[in-house]
Amino acid sequence: MTTYFRAIPQTDLARPDNALTLAGGWSWFTHVEVLRRDTAPRVAPATEVPTDVLGHMTAQRSSVSGLDLSRPQIMGILNVTPDSFSDGGQHVGASAARAHAVRMMGHGAALIDVGGESTRPGAEQVDIEEEISRTAPAIRAIRQESEVPISIDTRKAAVAKAAISAGATLVNDVAGFTFDPDLAPLAATHGVPVCVMHAQGDPQTMQANPRYDDVLLDVYDFLETQVEALIGLGIARDHIVVDPGIGFGKTLQHNLDLLGRISLFHSLGCAVLLGASRKRFIGTIGNAPLASDRAPGSIAVALEAVAQGVQIVRVHDVAETAQALGLWQAVTTGDIDDA
Repeated sequence: MTTYFRAIPQTDLARPDNALTLAGGWSWFTHVEVLRRDTAPRVAPATEVPTDVLGHMTAQRSSVSGLDLSRPQIMGILNVTPDSFSDGGQHVGASAARAHAVRMMGHGAALIDVGGESTRPGAEQVDIEEEISRTAPAIRAIRQESEVPISIDTRKAAVAKAAISAGATLVNDVAGFTFDPDLAPLAATHGVPVCVMHAQGDPQTMQANPRYDDVLLDVYDFLETQVEALIGLGIARDHIVVDPGIGFGKTLQHNLDLLGRISLFHSLGCAVLLGASRKRFIGTIGNAPLASDRAPGSIAVALEAVAQGVQIVRVHDVAETAQALGLWQAVTTGDIDDA
């Protein structure tokens, strides 16, 4: 039976001499939670962690697409779709997409994530040529404006290829490189980093009745398998970002189970991304039926993830998140220059 080790992260200014830095970032830990499928969790000193796992937990995360992962980074969401759950139709067309990207960069986004196929629950698959026509011109327009890192949010190799040609620097696949067998080899060939996300099912069916034996460990196992497969294709571990896929084939309780122990995913030795912005569970818990009213709840979730060492938060409300994150960093580290 596999044993899993989750760093229990802290950010207090009073740091013990024996504390270890989590993922080369701003959080530290002295203890871990030991998880198994057949026994109750227990807390143990970090000295009990096998050397290879401890190495993954503590290793400095390398720059991904130029992002300094020793501090939290904001990925700004740019949906060039007519039907995304929160902002569908608002940024369609290269000019509108470029304008919104510029606004997000001005507000603190270090990475722009461009998507041309809605992945909201129940969404239909978009034709490849249509997805390319939505995303490639938008990416090209942003690239003409700025050298900002740009990720292409797609499940399809042809779309990613066009996006890379237009200036994209990272491939972000919500299907975890299980949808199109040509996508991961394409990323490896072009030498671009990737983000591998967990989803149960596809957008049309994923929220029908999601089930897990243990959602935290099941998602971890999937991501571990995919990371090893990507490494086998020639993509270095430090060019892989992992995303547990909040809201993608998960109930409200599944989402909370993942968020409460999201630091487990540092044990994969990869940077961790959280995409929870404006998700339905935030509206349910926060009494915000409209997605546009979920910024406060989204920020609360993002800050808890950052407290657990998550390096990248994918958000709609960039200015509000940047302000909250800047204050969180200032009061946590005491260094206003880092805010």
